Amino acid sequence: MKSIPFLGKLYLIPTTLGESDPLDVLPQTVKRTIEFIDDYIVENEKTARRFVKSIHPEKVQATLRLSALNKHTEKSEYAEMIKPCLEGKNVGLMSEAGCPGVADPGAVIVKLAHEKGIQVVPLVGPSSILLAMMASGMNGQSFAFNGYLPIDKGEKKVALKNLEKLSQDKNQSQIFIETPFRNNKMLEDILQAIQPGTLLCIATDITLPTEYIKTKRASDWKNAKVDLHNRPTIFIIHKM
Repeated sequence: MKSIPFLGKLYLIPTTLGESDPLDVLPQTVKRTIEFIDDYIVENEKTARRFVKSIHPEKVQATLRLSALNKHTEKSEYAEMIKPCLEGKNVGLMSEAGCPGVADPGAVIVKLAHEKGIQVVPLVGPSSILLAMMASGMNGQSFAFNGYLPIDKGEKKVALKNLEKLSQDKNQSQIFIETPFRNNKMLEDILQAIQPGTLLCIATDITLPTEYIKTKRASDWKNAKVDLHNRPTIFIIHKM
């Protein structure tokens, strides 16, 4: 009788959202998991190694085997990344910040793991999207994450107006993000596109000492001064 091969598990390992003490925002489960995993799929090897060292200083860096998953990775490389699981080894999947698979390229590896019959184990950690939604005061019963909006000014305006209408029609909070160095321009574009009475939440540097989370009507934001340049930010709009 042919034996069924033992498969390793794919652990989805959350990281911090910035320069903060990992154990301030992550449970001990994450540290314990890193203790027994040597194979990792990461966006950036340097920052991944720094994170491992910060949460588990005793971990021997030389034992780590890291595969890079980013915009330069070819689809043909995915199978090799998941191969240790097929050989009975556990693999850790890390995002550059926050939770793997959510607004993160790691979702393709999670999909492949399911296809291969590999158990996927999500660990608890900070998600800027959910933390912003929690703190916004908007509709937490119905919301949508829309990722990045178009860069073109005209297309972005149309997208913002469509999201505003959708939020009103469905009573649904609309979440989106921007590349951090374009945040200030994004705020300008939002305030030019949406109606004065529409609610806008800006959630910046979540879990960091410089954390800033405010929800105001668009008309009130026009008189506020906030610098979002190069600060990870979540935007949420809702028109009642």
